[in-house]
Amino acid sequence: MEYENKHVLAPMVRVGTLPFRLLAAEYGADITYGEEIIDHKMLKCERKINESLGTTDFVEKGTEAVVFRTCAEERSRVVFQMGTSDAVRALTTAQMVCQDVAAVDINMGCPKSFSISGGMGAALLSKPELIHDILTTLKRNLHTPVTCKIRLLKSPQGTVELARQIEKTGVSALAVHGRKVADRPRDPAKWDEIADVVAALSIPVIANGDVFEYDDFQRIKCVTGATSVMVARGALWNASMFCAKGKQPWEDVKREYIRKCILWDNDLKSTKQTLKEMIMHYSCLEYPEGKAVTKSETLADLADLYGEKTYYQFVTKNRL
Repeated sequence: MEYENKHVLAPMVRVGTLPFRLLAAEYGADITYGEEIIDHKMLKCERKINESLGTTDFVEKGTEAVVFRTCAEERSRVVFQMGTSDAVRALTTAQMVCQDVAAVDINMGCPKSFSISGGMGAALLSKPELIHDILTTLKRNLHTPVTCKIRLLKSPQGTVELARQIEKTGVSALAVHGRKVADRPRDPAKWDEIADVVAALSIPVIANGDVFEYDDFQRIKCVTGATSVMVARGALWNASMFCAKGKQPWEDVKREYIRKCILWDNDLKSTKQTLKEMIMHYSCLEYPEGKAVTKSETLADLADLYGEKTYYQFVTKNRL
């Protein structure tokens, strides 16, 4: 995995599944992160080859619930992001997936209560010794690149000091979200504080925050000096923002997403959640489209809604 001049799809819960990662890659994303998956959850899974889909699935034992799905097409660019608070669990989880992904990333920035209450995500930012234990354990025992993603600390000096400690563990790159734990998405990202981290480190730094248009990739690199750029909401609203030629029509992007969800048999809940996020940025869930997505009970319903009924029938027939 190389981290020079890359455009990166950020990890997004219930969004960063296989269809959306492939959608972003089709439009130009060089590296695609999966949604954060908690180590406890992954350790309940078994690895299965899905001959029907041509995928590698990690399925919760005793159920048919797919926790993580990937395929050969994305092997060289997909990053498995993990939520963890324990080095041994982190290593066991990473060893399960390392042959199927390009890199393993530890989430150290999620501010959600479910993550922090378990000592994961942003809770790790105040535990440098635990961070060191997790990252060095992974580095000693894996050939797969190891990275992590953090948020800004209360002071710029604190962020720089933590970043330096992380660099010493031997990670391949560090992603920095330019917001603090208490900040909301509407608060502007602090690109200047990302620049402080870049100036202090020699490893690649991936800048994240307030990137919504293709031109923003170059703007944030110029301001921060970051090696690469990561984007979340901008890609969610229109994944074609990765395209150097300009964004594709919103309706076309949604239809292409639906086709990929059909092709890869994506989880209905995840598919609906992603569509709702797309719709809310440009429209309203109370309009007919939003209501129809909410009421949809199958992928077939969504295919019909977006004019892909024939494609759905063709794919499912040939899959059988």
